[in-house]
Amino acid sequence: MPVDPKLAQRIFLAALETVSPADRAALLDRDCAGDAVLRCRVEALLRAHDEPDGPVDSPAAASPVNAPTGLYVAADPDGLPVESVGSVLAGRYKLLEAIGEGGMGAVFMAQQTEPVRRLVAVKLIKAGMDSKQVLARFEAERQALALMDHPNIAKVLDAGATDAGRPFFVMELVKGVPITKFCDDRKLTPRQRLKLFVPVCQAIQHAHQKGI
Repeated sequence: MPVDPKLAQRIFLAALETVSPADRAALLDRDCAGDAVLRCRVEALLRAHDEPDGPVDSPAAASPVNAPTGLYVAADPDGLPVESVGSVLAGRYKLLEAIGEGGMGAVFMAQQTEPVRRLVAVKLIKAGMDSKQVLARFEAERQALALMDHPNIAKVLDAGATDAGRPFFVMELVKGVPITKFCDDRKLTPRQRLKLFVPVCQAIQHAHQKGI
């Protein structure tokens, strides 16, 4: 029976909060409830998170097939960028424009060509950021977003890996400006800002209810 990725992600995040190996083992005993496949999946995520940073050098590990379920290892040993505007991921997501960047990933606006044509947002792990710990964090973020079902949280639509083995996930494209810029440009009063912030709090509450 396949592992429920949402359940594995919830247990993984809970295990990260434990303070001792004994507490972690007890949590896994309780939450995995004798499911050896589920426990193996969670332990693989935990090992990847806990091991010291450092790219995986073995070419055999440069494929999603050889990595722990849900984890991907970059195939580019030099960390050189191989995806940019114009690149096509998984044969159906053409990167059109870089629209954001974080500590471990870059976000592009992309054109999905099949099975439907639409604009989407693609978050792609950065070249050179392919340490096991970063990959585990990226996977945890992807799984966390997949749990969400709220009008104020962009939905995850798809996920995969590039030809170089770097993981990515596809989300709804939501166009706009940072909420702080929106408020400043319109010179909103504190009361108006708080009213605007209520939906943000509702989205965070939804995430908390999902165990995030």
